[in-house]
Amino acid sequence: MKAKVKDQETYKHKGLRKKLVDEIRKKGITDKNVLAAIEKIQRHLFLDSSFLEFAYQDKPFPIGSDQTISQPYTVAFQTQLLKVARGQKILEIGTGSGYQACVLLEMGAKVFTVERIKNLYDRTKSFLPSIGYNPKFFYGDGYKGLPTYAPFDSIIVTAGAPYVPDDLVKQLKVGGILVIPVGDGEIQIMTTITKISETQNEKKEWGTFRFVPLVENKKH
Repeated sequence: MKAKVKDQETYKHKGLRKKLVDEIRKKGITDKNVLAAIEKIQRHLFLDSSFLEFAYQDKPFPIGSDQTISQPYTVAFQTQLLKVARGQKILEIGTGSGYQACVLLEMGAKVFTVERIKNLYDRTKSFLPSIGYNPKFFYGDGYKGLPTYAPFDSIIVTAGAPYVPDDLVKQLKVGGILVIPVGDGEIQIMTTITKISETQNEKKEWGTFRFVPLVENKKH
């Protein structure tokens, strides 16, 4: 697999990634570490071969199981809100294709990622190590987080949630940030919850986005 991955990487791909980074920078992404991670990760490897020519467009694409690989700008926007520092312990709810986890790993984070769709979990758990990325994978209900491994420096939710799960807020360190798209329709509001103290949280909203839904208490 490694040799195959290397063969697929071309100067054209590198050029397209640079163009993509320029595009999302113009849309307001300023975190240099986020931009560097997106410029390095081979997004075309995450897509079915029929989508290869679209891999570096700033668009989401289907990955099966009614899920998508997120638009790069959305990944960058959420990641920038996390204020990632090297060595931080980050919980991701919704592994999906694994692209978001790779961005966090490139930035030096220790990533714990939870996926509830079994065939997607199995596929991504096998795929990411084959291209050199090794988060800690968990199959389960993202609403419950990972209490055994808490607290986390930050938590990112990559699907639309109808509300902010209390369990996730509890699993933040004081000073930690939860980034979550909140809304039970097709449109969600990107929201951050910063844990000021064990009894006080600060909520901010950052505009509207569109995510697949985070389904509660359900495994496939």
